[in-house]
Amino acid sequence: MNSKIIIISLSLVTLLLVAGIFLVSKPPKINPALDAFAKCLSEKKFTMYGAYWCPHCQAQKKLFGDSFQYVPNVECTQQVDLCLEKKIEGYPTWIASDGARFSGQLTLEKISEITQCKL
Repeated sequence: MNSKIIIISLSLVTLLLVAGIFLVSKPPKINPALDAFAKCLSEKKFTMYGAYWCPHCQAQKKLFGDSFQYVPNVECTQQVDLCLEKKIEGYPTWIASDGARFSGQLTLEKISEITQCKL
C-alpha cells in the first residue's frame, strides 16, 4: 500500500514538473505589425531611457510585448554617464533624434503620432 502511494506521489510530482516546464517555455508571440513599428522607431532613433525597477518603464515595455527587443532602449542603471549627459530626470523618458523629449509612459498611438511610424 505504501509503495502505491509513493509511486502515485512521484508520478504527480513528475507530471507537475513537466507541465510547469511546458508552460514556462512556450514560444514568444510574434506580432509582425508591432515588430515593424518597433523597427521603425529604431530607424528613427526614437530611444527610451528607463530603469529596470521603474513600474512605468515595465508597463511601457509590456505595451510592445516581445517587439520591445527592437526598440532603442537605454538602461540608466547600467549606462549612468549617458543618462546624466542626456539629463534624464524621470523614467521613462523618450528622446527623438532631433532632441525632442517626451516624459512618462506614452501610448503606442502617441509614439506613432510623434514618430510618424505606422502602428
